[in-house]
Amino acid sequence: MLKKQTIIGSILCLIASMSWGAMFPVAHVALQQIDPFYFSFIRYFVVAIILSVMLWMKEGRAAFRLEGRGKALLFFGTMAFTVYNMGVFLGQQLMGEAGTIAASIMEVMMPMISIMVLWLTTRKAPNKFTLISVVIALAGALLVITNGKLDFFLMAGQHLFPLLLVFTGVMGWVIYSMGGTRFKDWSILRYSTLTCLLGSAVSLIVVSAASISGALPVPTLHTIFSIKYEMAFMILLPGLAALLCWNQGIKLLSPLNGILFINFVPITTFVIMAFQGYQVSMYEFYGTLLIIFALLRNNLHQRKAQRNIRIDIPKTAPTTTTVKEERMKAASS
Repeated sequence: MLKKQTIIGSILCLIASMSWGAMFPVAHVALQQIDPFYFSFIRYFVVAIILSVMLWMKEGRAAFRLEGRGKALLFFGTMAFTVYNMGVFLGQQLMGEAGTIAASIMEVMMPMISIMVLWLTTRKAPNKFTLISVVIALAGALLVITNGKLDFFLMAGQHLFPLLLVFTGVMGWVIYSMGGTRFKDWSILRYSTLTCLLGSAVSLIVVSAASISGALPVPTLHTIFSIKYEMAFMILLPGLAALLCWNQGIKLLSPLNGILFINFVPITTFVIMAFQGYQVSMYEFYGTLLIIFALLRNNLHQRKAQRNIRIDIPKTAPTTTTVKEERMKAASS
């Protein structure tokens, strides 16, 4: 039974990671025809409708009640379905092909970014081993983004804004992922649906205001139909299937095991870009390997810390407070 659960969880996490890896090369093609704002809004507006139908059928109308958590749901939904999408895809579009790789690398950096966010919010520094892993990952990301060219720093003003947009977008998704812990009493489908609905509503306000002011043209039906295949892929795989597969896969495997599959994101991106004719440089290749090494290194350290917790727990039934204290000691070591 446990083996079956592990296999299913692994397949689900692999589907999600490869879908996200394929997302950026596909988006690169679509963004040559449509702006990132309407592209993001249309994509998740359709996903929100599909999720709503699924939630209605599975949990009924009562599942759509906000239960006094509307402000939190609106915030996390905005972070994921407005800030993440619009920030990442606008930054990707501004950087061209280099943006496709940068967005993919930022995606795989999420575990490390989460560590930094926790450091800022809890004001508790991670242990030295984890900090070294973060530095290694950042070095790898810098190697990929600069592609080993020193003139990148001379043109920092040209690259800084798009990179900041991508980073801000990724931060939005990290915050959204952390927000899910506040809704443990809700199903994954319910949290995903309500945040997607509210986030899409914010995206609608953004694109409407931009179009009314004349800053953003409304895409024609011809434009939308010209990217119908790319949009269908973005909606069904990275948008819907990846979201549900990842959440269920993490539940079956545990976050510690499931997060390892995030390494397939840049690998999938590079494979697809290679088929599209892009020449992956050695700097990009080795930089990606550095990031994967940092993630694996930190993951192994976390596993060792968890094993030490289990060994240190006394055989007599401990109180809940004692177990929490032991975990905090292991995490800070």
